[in-house]
Amino acid sequence: MSPKAGARLIAAGRMALGAGVLAAPQDLPARWLGRDAVRQPIVVYLARMLGARDVALGLATLLTLDDPDVGPRVQAACAAVDSVDVLATLMARRQLPSAGMIATVATAGGAAAAGFYFAHLLAHA
Repeated sequence: MSPKAGARLIAAGRMALGAGVLAAPQDLPARWLGRDAVRQPIVVYLARMLGARDVALGLATLLTLDDPDVGPRVQAACAAVDSVDVLATLMARRQLPSAGMIATVATAGGAAAAGFYFAHLLAHA
């Protein structure tokens, strides 16, 4: 897979997840936070923010991917965001349902690793 194709795939997944959270701010977050958590209005509010963030980051990736200077930097920034998601999830692991915690760490961790890898390849293309 080419670095651009990989970056596009991550961006598409990020945008799909973000759009899904925006469309169903209680349903999708309940899978990783638990049903009790999403009964609180603040959690739904924060889920919408997270969904919008992921749509915006995915769009930024797609719009800058062909720029040899900006594209790799945006890709690396997205990977850094995914890394923070992993760290935040691990810090809260005792308060999260196991399945949601594992899925979040695996998904965000995989996106972070792949994102940094593709950013490196794009920067040295």
